[in-house]
Amino acid sequence: MLTLKDFYKGRDVAFKASLTPAIEKESSVTIARVNLLLSKYRIETRNYDTIHVTSGWRPPAINAATPNAAKASKHLLGQACDLSDENGKLDEWLMTATGTKALEDCMLWHEHPRDTPKWVHVQTVPPGSKNRHFYAK
Repeated sequence: MLTLKDFYKGRDVAFKASLTPAIEKESSVTIARVNLLLSKYRIETRNYDTIHVTSGWRPPAINAATPNAAKASKHLLGQACDLSDENGKLDEWLMTATGTKALEDCMLWHEHPRDTPKWVHVQTVPPGSKNRHFYAK
């Protein structure tokens, strides 16, 4: 199970002034939904590979220094989470009908694997396209 500590990666201490109560609330919602999604994934696939947060909340300074990060990234608001997926199995499952249904049930949107090699990006707010699987670029 992923925790807020995993999600913050020490940034809640290092960038305390940037972490507002609204971001804390959104971060809690995000990590809860991601944990629910991972639970569904593990039950459905019986895949218990270790999955960890590669990027959770990003304060502005971290986001600006992150290669290819969107200037208005949902990570800035605690509304997005990147997960390790070296073998692509989580992304593969998310693109199936069962995975898409799990995203809907968890109220998450998924950046298309084309744009996120070796990791999965999910967010708690719909992208401009409103598509459950979306292209960021």
